[in-house]
Amino acid sequence: MDGYIDYKDSKTLQRFLTDQGKIIPRRITGLTAKQHRELVTAIKRARQLAILPFVSEAVK
Repeated sequence: MDGYIDYKDSKTLQRFLTDQGKIIPRRITGLTAKQHRELVTAIKRARQLAILPFVSEAVK
């Protein structure tokens, strides 16, 4: 990840979610701690604004 992580970019954010909609851990994605914190904040913000679902369709 380079630069700012945009919470409106759902396509990029979904790369870091499992099929169930959970955030993939940092040790698997290979992000730095700072990048992962920014990613988590962006995903949570996108969920609150209904850009990303809290739970995926497969789980429902």
